[in-house]
Amino acid sequence: MKTISSDTALILVDVQHDFLPGGALAVPQGDEILPVIASLQTQFDHIVATQDWHTADHGSFAANHPGTRPGQQIDLGGLSQILWPVHCVQGTSGADFPSTLDRSRWKAVFQKGKNPLVDSYSGFFDNARRGDTGLGDYLKQQGIRRVFVAGLALDYCVKFTAMDAKSLGFETLLLTDATRAVNLQPEDGQRALEEMKAAGIHCLESKDFTKYV
Repeated sequence: MKTISSDTALILVDVQHDFLPGGALAVPQGDEILPVIASLQTQFDHIVATQDWHTADHGSFAANHPGTRPGQQIDLGGLSQILWPVHCVQGTSGADFPSTLDRSRWKAVFQKGKNPLVDSYSGFFDNARRGDTGLGDYLKQQGIRRVFVAGLALDYCVKFTAMDAKSLGFETLLLTDATRAVNLQPEDGQRALEEMKAAGIHCLESKDFTKYV
């Protein structure tokens, strides 16, 4: 097997119960990525994860805006905000990771979405790019130059994490069979892929990833 260089990391984005079937904000077929990730994890020495970690009063929850429903858009702190069902609340089982993931291989977990006044799709910054999770600095301190991105959901947290990784100077690759889209609109996932490709992010299936390491 080809050895993965020490400057390469796998970023697992928000693979949490609430985004899996039966969860509060289930991503269609989200569970299909679990065996793919399990296989990938055995091949990386450096794995980090992000975790949605919302307060119960988070401004992105429709339940906190009387008269609204999930899917609507509002203004939240000067930013356009899609409203979501209550999900990944701090300390709840929905915010936890499935037991099928081998967390013993993870080097670190970076929590996001803790500020109730702004949402945080990216694993690096909040949506206003004022709050920083520390993920970027951590990767650079570890000598990481290349990142593979997987997780949920393709058209939101995965896309924004990959785009921010690219903007911070990391060679960024998306593992397309290790992610799924919410698809509030039917083509959202495909549009996200096109946007990432246009930004210079490599999109490939996990079976081909060793060609890039």
